[in-house]
Amino acid sequence: MTRHKLIIIVGSTREGRFGPVVGSWIAEQARDHGGFDVNVMDLAAVDIPLSLPAAPPKFAGDSYPRPVGMQPLTRALGEADALMMVTPEYNHSFPASLKAAIDWHFDQWVAKPVGFVSYGGAGGGRHAVLHLQNVLTELHAVPLPDGVAFPKYFSSWEDGQPSEPDAAGQAKLLLDQLAWWAGVLGPAREHDRFPG
Repeated sequence: MTRHKLIIIVGSTREGRFGPVVGSWIAEQARDHGGFDVNVMDLAAVDIPLSLPAAPPKFAGDSYPRPVGMQPLTRALGEADALMMVTPEYNHSFPASLKAAIDWHFDQWVAKPVGFVSYGGAGGGRHAVLHLQNVLTELHAVPLPDGVAFPKYFSSWEDGQPSEPDAAGQAKLLLDQLAWWAGVLGPAREHDRFPG
């Protein structure tokens, strides 16, 4: 089996956040899957200013002036074959930290599959995922419709593990799909630059 580079992005930077717990769990699922080399990027440890340079990254390319503290994230995104976003839902959408991380990049998203693991109240973060799918489609990424969602996460996890009995099965399906798309899109990107 081909091993693909998977970057898991923990999107929340809020004090007392639950994101690292969910991120650790999905990283464990991905390592057990066997199809990925896994790298977890926690946005709380990345310098992500909200103020952006005048020229969009789509047109500036490699000369885009990113902060030095963002370099590990930019490098990881560029090398990734597949991406996974771990997001909470804030007011029916995703956190500003995740939007800023997305907006500081362009080529790094193009023609790459993106999966989602969300958590929140009754909806399990699904509103956040719908918004992310819309944003990432604009960047020519390939957001996957099948994700893993954790409704009422504050009462459905214990000792770093979800109580939902099918969570591991849902994660495996998502990882299988990410591996399939990575296997298709990686050679396509190497063969020819995506138009646009």
